[in-house]
Amino acid sequence: MVLNPRSRTVLTLYSSRDDVQCHRVRLVLAAKGVAHDFVVVNPASPPEDLVDLNPYHSVPTLVDRDLVLYETGVICEYLDERYPHPPLMPIDPLSRARLRLGMVRMERDWYPFVEQIAAGGRPADTARKRLRETLLASLPLFKAAKFFLNPEMSLADCALAPLIWRLPSLGVELPREARVIDDYGERIFRNPGFTRSLTEEEKALRS
Repeated sequence: MVLNPRSRTVLTLYSSRDDVQCHRVRLVLAAKGVAHDFVVVNPASPPEDLVDLNPYHSVPTLVDRDLVLYETGVICEYLDERYPHPPLMPIDPLSRARLRLGMVRMERDWYPFVEQIAAGGRPADTARKRLRETLLASLPLFKAAKFFLNPEMSLADCALAPLIWRLPSLGVELPREARVIDDYGERIFRNPGFTRSLTEEEKALRS
């Protein structure tokens, strides 16, 4: 049955069980403490209502009454503005722009490696090596502040932490000199909101 978004009274998130982009949105929702319906989607066989709502049939997809959003960055910024407490972006334009550029870099330069590793085969070995090199080259960014380029947790951390969480399962081992990245991850992972954001499949990635 095709669902009418106007009939919904709470947020509905269509999400796969293990996907870095979906995890990113779930982490924002958990950090905000926003109640929502969670619809598990197999991306290879999207349900009829998602096909009707989203022309790309992709996840994550967020439905808020008559509003349907289906691009991760747009969803995260919408949630931060829709539910302003706690804020996940700084107030001043310079800091906001810096964090937005950081997220663009993750999406363009880091996330594709995760997808290539997950796909397997010979390209996965190259992607694993490149992701490791990229993270090591970014060590100064992890040292710049308690969180990613910011003294407080932000949307950039919601984008980065799901990737760092997956490093062991991706077979990406970091050397001792990259301990700052592990320390960064642990600061996020200890947050109860991060635990709430995890599916059972994602918890198993580090079990």
